[in-house]
Amino acid sequence: MYTIAKEFHFSASHQLNGLPLEHQCARLHGHNYIVELILQSETLNEHGFVVDYLELKPFKNFIDDTLDHRHLNEVLDFATTAENLAKYLYDWAKQRWSQVTAVRVSETPKTWAEYRP
Repeated sequence: MYTIAKEFHFSASHQLNGLPLEHQCARLHGHNYIVELILQSETLNEHGFVVDYLELKPFKNFIDDTLDHRHLNEVLDFATTAENLAKYLYDWAKQRWSQVTAVRVSETPKTWAEYRP
């Protein structure tokens, strides 16, 4: 199995509703997010790629146009946890590239959430 991954970055604010008021994530705050798109294939295409990294530009464009420098609570209709963001981005990417196997989202240098069916 061949595996490739590409990293994408965006900055956004959010807050998690329903948490106790003293919980830091209940307050409005922001992150410099890192998203990792992971693709796998048992075979390579005619050029020797799982997918050419250049073909992933629409994913970057989607993140830039939809999420970057936005308040996520205003553009998404679900709780804006890293876990839910990973699933949301996985679903978007999987519709375009069958080789997508997982998406990871980091809000801080020490934390990652991954969605992998």
